[in-house]
Amino acid sequence: MDTKRNLKLIIGAIIVLLSIVFAGGIFGGDLMYHLKNRGDLGPLTRNNIEYIYAEAPVPTSKDGTINAKDWSAVYPEIVMTMGQNSENTYVTSYLEEDPYLVNIYEGYGFAKDYGSARGHEYTLEDVAATERPHPMANCLTCKTPNFAKLVNDLGVSVYTMDFDEVMGMMEENVSCYTCHGNDAGNAGVITITHSYVTKALGDQMNTIDPATLSCGQCHIEYYFTPEDKETMMPYHSVAEMTPEAILAYYDSFDFADWTQESTGTRMLKAQHPEMETFLQGKHAALLNCADCHMPIEMTEEGKVYHSHYLVSPLENETLLANCATCHEDTDMVSMVRNIQGRITARETEVGNKLSDFKNALAAAVLQGKMSEEDLEPIRKLHREAQWFFDFCYVENSEGAHNSDLSNHCLDVAEEKIAEGMRLLGQ
Repeated sequence: MDTKRNLKLIIGAIIVLLSIVFAGGIFGGDLMYHLKNRGDLGPLTRNNIEYIYAEAPVPTSKDGTINAKDWSAVYPEIVMTMGQNSENTYVTSYLEEDPYLVNIYEGYGFAKDYGSARGHEYTLEDVAATERPHPMANCLTCKTPNFAKLVNDLGVSVYTMDFDEVMGMMEENVSCYTCHGNDAGNAGVITITHSYVTKALGDQMNTIDPATLSCGQCHIEYYFTPEDKETMMPYHSVAEMTPEAILAYYDSFDFADWTQESTGTRMLKAQHPEMETFLQGKHAALLNCADCHMPIEMTEEGKVYHSHYLVSPLENETLLANCATCHEDTDMVSMVRNIQGRITARETEVGNKLSDFKNALAAAVLQGKMSEEDLEPIRKLHREAQWFFDFCYVENSEGAHNSDLSNHCLDVAEEKIAEGMRLLGQ
């Protein structure tokens, strides 16, 4: 349990995409700064920095994206810190740590292979190596800026192209284009490069801090549309990002990721709803993703920039100091680790109950003593219980982003499991 807790803490630190402090609107923020004055400034904050501008280099990628190597002469510190993300080389199997997952994901790819992510430097390598099937190119949606560029150039038909064919065209892991397009030289403006974000949110994009939305292009719950397998968000506003509203969205057109053979339940598989969980919590009004995961640093020459080595605030004194604004002298490391420990323990408890519920339902189906009319409300409870459990389990902060929502999801899952077991006579 301690291993999983610590692992998810680290994953929660490295999952944030290449995002930066915003200046306002959908486009904002700057990639590199220098001090307005050289006096005794105290801790570096947004108020101590100002934009600089640089001419964009000529792209060397085949598809016209300006990659990190192209930018390295302009922003050497940033490209250097991006490379530090390669230090996260370990992969741990959640299926080994939480064996009940194999049972509850029966019939789906995550029952075959479900390992911890290593971060942005390994996205292409890891998606190629996974044992989960990926027959179409839509599996590359958030793995490389080259795929976003391809969709932007050719349209949604790209999603149904052959995975191996498109994989051979990809050149770079998650990188500069993902969060900045080719405009990183223009004071590092944030550009939302994934087209489905604009389609799903429209004008509501303006209600989300750009530094959070740039991360939320990928660190979200999503699905593939039945008609063209396009990656899509299951909501149109922040208010609709709750697990209840997303479930209602899927129910409205009877969407399912797969039908589980042993139970007959049309199942949903939550992805990694970090942005949704964060935006439903109290921290979203005060902070963005960069504030907690990308420390402002200064070179010996006085150049100030956002580090792109994505770290946990619990492991970085500069970031941890931000917490003191509200929490004062609270021992934040102990407090957050205690939260994560409690959530992990509850996940294990509820996950095993969910596995037992699934087994009981499968046995009832196999015995054939209950009618389909009697089984359907139990399957509905099964679908919903797993959805709420999964919404918590796969959100990688393990309660740190929004412990109230994490506990709520586990409470709802437990209640639905109990009701389902009652209907099964257990």
